[in-house]
Amino acid sequence: MIESSNKDVQHIFIIGSKSIGQYGGYETFVDKLSEQHKNNLNIKYHIACKANGSGFMDESKLEGVEITKKNSDGTVSEFTYNNAHVFKLPCPNLGPAVAIVYDRAAMRYSIEYCIQNNIKHPIFYILTCRIGPFIGGLRRKAKRLGGRYYLNPDGHEWMRAKWSAPVRKYWKWSEKKMVNAADLVICDSVNIEKYIKKEYGHPNTTYIAYGADITPSTLSDSDPKFTGWLREKGLEPNGYYLVVGRFVPENNYETMIREFMKCDSRRSFAIITNMNKELEEELEQKLNFSRDPRIKFVGTVYDRELLKKIRENAFGYFHGHEVGGTNPSLLEALGSTRLNLILDVGFNREVGGDAVLYWTKKDGDLAALINSADLMDKNSIEVLSKKSKERIRTAYSWKFIGDEYMKVWNNV
Repeated sequence: MIESSNKDVQHIFIIGSKSIGQYGGYETFVDKLSEQHKNNLNIKYHIACKANGSGFMDESKLEGVEITKKNSDGTVSEFTYNNAHVFKLPCPNLGPAVAIVYDRAAMRYSIEYCIQNNIKHPIFYILTCRIGPFIGGLRRKAKRLGGRYYLNPDGHEWMRAKWSAPVRKYWKWSEKKMVNAADLVICDSVNIEKYIKKEYGHPNTTYIAYGADITPSTLSDSDPKFTGWLREKGLEPNGYYLVVGRFVPENNYETMIREFMKCDSRRSFAIITNMNKELEEELEQKLNFSRDPRIKFVGTVYDRELLKKIRENAFGYFHGHEVGGTNPSLLEALGSTRLNLILDVGFNREVGGDAVLYWTKKDGDLAALINSADLMDKNSIEVLSKKSKERIRTAYSWKFIGDEYMKVWNNV
């Protein structure tokens, strides 16, 4: 089917998300952004997704999907969702390096799609800085179409502890190449934008955060899905602290677990994460956390309404992310959880403002904060809860984020 070349339609190709709507920052972002603009006839999103491998796109998990193309073996290769054209690309089994191959393939597919469908002046919006070695050639091909290359650099990927020194060096070099080649750098954090300007002197940057919502979960307190989950995990409403996030060193699980083991709280510490056996064994050796029955690794929760209900019924939420920009799990916590205890770094402070309690990695600091939080009265907690939800409502609602992106798309 030939796409319209109507000059009033702005085509935007989003590259870098593994899928749509699954657990993860970019996956949520492309879902919500396309939802905000699904009735705007002047915008047409084209979203790249993985056909296989870690985090692949499973369209059966989405509602409102219209299948538009299948492979010879009957598997889906393209579909429409939120009025966006979604295309799935097969990925080789290359471990972490597959992300580089995937992003490059998605950009090449997008350029070819524009040529075949006579799309003029497209925007290619790449999420994170993986394909620095190839960006020069790809940008030149995009320019021949009258296209523009926009970049979301994400956070400081080159600082993540999970990468070896050579990989970190690649990430930093790739970031430099991709930032310098971009027509516009869209930063999800004020601190990231400051870093991009200072480090690379890029003249064209803007700040647009991720979003979150403050609508309550559709599940009632007595819903069997929620009560059954609590019973299975040995938890009670208002009887647990919570953390949700990837199980990686830079999210400071070691500090949070160690400090919780030191505190006097009778509540549990529920950890919702995708387990990393190597890191789990390392922390067990260091902390021997299995001897503390309050520490509970409770697996993953991909049901959004259930996860929101779990957040709403937590006594408090921990956020230990240290590397990166505006983190989706922090926004979701501010929108749902009454009391939030946040690691005091610039990225987190710009989001939390005066609506949260802050801790550092100094020995005993978080344990003391937990002890204090346990003794807080309901009125004091309610004040922070209202502040955090207002923070989301005024600066991080998906409608606000969608409107900010429309300003960018309309400025081409």
